[in-house]
Amino acid sequence: MAEETLPGTTADDGPDSIVLHVDMDCFYAACERLREPELDGEPVVVGMGYEPGEGHGAVATASYEAREFGVESAQPISTALERLPRIESLDPDDDPAAAGHYRTVDLEFYKEVAADVKAILHDCADVVREVSIDEAYLDVTDRTGWDLAASGDRTLAEGFARYVKQRIAREVGVAASIGVAPNMSTAKIASDFDKPDGLVVVRPGEVRSFLAPIPVEEVHGVGPVTARKLGTLGIETAGDLAEADASVLEAEFGSRGRELHERARGYDDRTVTPTGRPKSLSRESAFTEPTDDIEDKREVVRALAADVADRANSRGAMYRTIGIKVVVPPFDINTRATSLSGPVDDPELVESVALDLLDDKFAETTVRKLGVRVSKLSFADADQSSLDGWESAGSGGDNPDDRVGDDGISDDPVGDDVSDEAGDDEPPNTRVETRSHEGQSSLVEFD
Repeated sequence: MAEETLPGTTADDGPDSIVLHVDMDCFYAACERLREPELDGEPVVVGMGYEPGEGHGAVATASYEAREFGVESAQPISTALERLPRIESLDPDDDPAAAGHYRTVDLEFYKEVAADVKAILHDCADVVREVSIDEAYLDVTDRTGWDLAASGDRTLAEGFARYVKQRIAREVGVAASIGVAPNMSTAKIASDFDKPDGLVVVRPGEVRSFLAPIPVEEVHGVGPVTARKLGTLGIETAGDLAEADASVLEAEFGSRGRELHERARGYDDRTVTPTGRPKSLSRESAFTEPTDDIEDKREVVRALAADVADRANSRGAMYRTIGIKVVVPPFDINTRATSLSGPVDDPELVESVALDLLDDKFAETTVRKLGVRVSKLSFADADQSSLDGWESAGSGGDNPDDRVGDDGISDDPVGDDVSDEAGDDEPPNTRVETRSHEGQSSLVEFD
């Protein structure tokens, strides 16, 4: 591909990097529509741990049509059904326009579709960082430029990004939103700016003005805790953060305060690097409203455990530690983990350990977010689907090296385990516990 001339390609690149953030729109629902074209334009809900006709599991993806009824990612299926009944369950007199189509997650099929998309991305860029099944960063600095095209109404970089979008739509049949910018954090914000099927270009000289009006929590690395603290300083937007006194921010947040100040001013010196092997695999989901209902909590943990175990299996990874994360309102973060005596690939064990960890201390606790993680991964070829005698690892498993930390929460929905998207800072009352013998609006990592 390097020797071909693509739309937007130029031999005279400027000094500024050109980063594309490609984010597939409602990807699981889009895949289901590929399989069933009659679902196009209809409300579609794809559930984790969901069986047709049942009310268990959690929402993995809701199409934009389903979101209009209040259905959200990571919401319990039971809640989704209250807001958007199954079309198959309607009475003859009910309005079919107020019902939706529910499907079960089919990761193998989605991976096949994703592989077709990623083949295009790797064909169009020399450096690709695959963040998740439906998201990636591309460095196309050597493929195009920030110069204006011959028409004078757009940059060559915009033409190149449009070419990528059109190839994905034409060759795969799914829609992507793309953000184009001189750095990763701005490109990510841009890709989310005009969904679905959006294309937003932020030129090098426009980064700060583009960021200025956005809410401060959309700045890379700012989560709810930091946003509230910034609010007490009168900082509500990225522009406020950019204009703030860097020394005051550093005094309040340490070195991270100066980094956030730089990000708000449009500076991000990270480079797009190819994805390596993960150190852990995790998923977490937030309830729309905090809940103490044990069945709702167990339902979400089951779905997250199944997803994490499936992802580990698809990567040929075995794990020696299984853990959960429990966030108690407002942001009291608790993590507990079990260390096994050897590596396993055992989905049923992930579920049972995660549920044991939940039931042991958090059965009656009101929680706002739950997560499941497997860590201490190994990728050596081996046939080991279960670990005999794992319970015997029991009381001797309190190993400091097995502690589950909470250094950040990725902001990537349904993201991969190796994203370097920093998340929110941890509040002072974070508690980390490791035990031996015991493991919703968006899905994210808690590595």
